[in-house]
Amino acid sequence: MNSIASVTLEVADLPAAERFYTASGLGAHVDLRATDAPSTGFRGFSLSLTVSQPADVRHVVDAALAAGATSLKPATKSFWGYGGVFRAPDGTVWKVATSAKKDTGPATGRIDAFVLLLGATDVAETRKFYVEQGLTVAKSFGRKYVEFAAGESPVKLALYGRRALAKDVGVPVDGEGSHRIVLGGAGAFTDPDGFAWESASVSAAS
Repeated sequence: MNSIASVTLEVADLPAAERFYTASGLGAHVDLRATDAPSTGFRGFSLSLTVSQPADVRHVVDAALAAGATSLKPATKSFWGYGGVFRAPDGTVWKVATSAKKDTGPATGRIDAFVLLLGATDVAETRKFYVEQGLTVAKSFGRKYVEFAAGESPVKLALYGRRALAKDVGVPVDGEGSHRIVLGGAGAFTDPDGFAWESASVSAAS
């Protein structure tokens, strides 16, 4: 079964990005490398951290904001749970959420799941493409949302409509240029929305 072995963010200012991801604690989830590829607006994806309680949401969000991130949606309670969204200085959009609405203790700092959400122009078409690449569907809600089995990967891949994803994280849907993200896996290919994969061995060496 194919799966994501690594997530590499391409950034314009590598030293600044390294400082942010170290200070925020988010560096454990992603690799970084420099790029000068132009990119404007919404990059078509978000990185999502699932935690166990609101205190952990605040712990992650507060650390990111203190390190220089910009709040897109303040951490707050909603009908589905509790969560917040921020944009890292390099432009990457992060969401932190829990289904719990009340704390059961102090923040633990533990991350229960790391999810890469890709905004697809046609969820059904992109789902078909990824199945052909060897990924296994774990959940599917018609043409709206698809989640793939992660296997032993620390990263879960999911598809959402691009417009719906932009609305969910609180940014305008428009954007063009590089996605500024590269996924390491079993082989090299580019999906229907332009997201690039490369051999995990290449990602590890970069």
